[in-house]
Amino acid sequence: MRWRAVLAWFALMSAGSGTAMAAPDPPVARADYADPALWLCRPDLADDRCEVDLDATVVPASGQLSVERFVPAKTPDMDCFYVYPTVSNDPGWISDFEANKDEWDAVRLQFARFGAVCRQFAPLYRQGTLRRLRYPAGGPKPIGEQPPSTLGGYADVLDAWRWYMANENKGRGVVLVGHSQGAVMLTRLLAEEIEGRPARKQLVSALLLGGLVMVPPGKDVGGSFRSVPLCGSDRRFGCVISYVTFRDRLPPPPTSRFGRARDGLRAACVNPANLSGGPGQPVSYFAAKGFLNGSGGDIPPEWTRPAKPITTFFVTTPGLITTECVQRGEYDYLALRVNAVPSDPRTDELGGQIIRHTGVDLSWGLHLIDVDHSMGTLIQIVRRQGEAYRTASVKRAAR
Repeated sequence: MRWRAVLAWFALMSAGSGTAMAAPDPPVARADYADPALWLCRPDLADDRCEVDLDATVVPASGQLSVERFVPAKTPDMDCFYVYPTVSNDPGWISDFEANKDEWDAVRLQFARFGAVCRQFAPLYRQGTLRRLRYPAGGPKPIGEQPPSTLGGYADVLDAWRWYMANENKGRGVVLVGHSQGAVMLTRLLAEEIEGRPARKQLVSALLLGGLVMVPPGKDVGGSFRSVPLCGSDRRFGCVISYVTFRDRLPPPPTSRFGRARDGLRAACVNPANLSGGPGQPVSYFAAKGFLNGSGGDIPPEWTRPAKPITTFFVTTPGLITTECVQRGEYDYLALRVNAVPSDPRTDELGGQIIRHTGVDLSWGLHLIDVDHSMGTLIQIVRRQGEAYRTASVKRAAR
């Protein structure tokens, strides 16, 4: 465990990034997020995990592959703050502060591409582990005693946010990006730390994906948030995009973990591909091989038939899928349809479901690709929201 900290020290010193610190011990009550070792992405890091190869292979219906080069923003004037989903394979109830491939892959898959529009901040936090998540369903018990709820988790995210606001934000607009456990953390942060406070004026957008944001029936505000509405247009900023994904032919079962609210409220569903409602075709960026946190198995789709070599980490598939928000009984969710054309060489199916030793777990829907299937569209939305935010800021300053 400690050898990673030593290597990080040498890397930071050789890069001239100032005084380096080792990651704190896992039981520490509150961590100091001035420590570069507690960040996966931050503009001053020598080993920034958002600065990775993000080129994508374009897989059109014709099957004629090409490579799309990723272009980062040169001088972005807004920030993105990301909290990653449940990915840690650490053996205990909560993870430690030592990042590895679990966290690195999540950042690359779900957040690094936002470098096209913003400066990026992604803190490490002591999240509930995959082992903890799987234990109630018959998995092995996490090692050690269960820590108090005040250790790690939201407390870490809150500390990271407060450090960022005090030291890095400097009045810039900010986008919140979170999925699954990360969305839960940011939903609470938005409700308790941003809404009704000065930071509310700096909120460009909140992408709270694969979690639960609640609204009154037929309304776009109320429930989880008192005043922060759902996004109904990409010219509306300071709003929330939230959804959970299921296949169009496999709606949420009665055992579903997602899509159902409580207390007379409904689960919010905002379709990135059509913010005003109705179906749309999102711009997707899927991992060419594998899935988030390994829960979806290791057999990727055959992107073309016959299979052609793909050397990039990502594939993008124009027009392959259509998404639409659906209300079915108690459930509200984003239904994903694969626009299969058996006669063309492109895949007619996608993965993204959780796979257990007993087979597919339908209660999770397509949780593993909640972000992937609309990644490009989400970035387009954030770019336009940022433009609207800047225009409004100039007008406010001129008054």
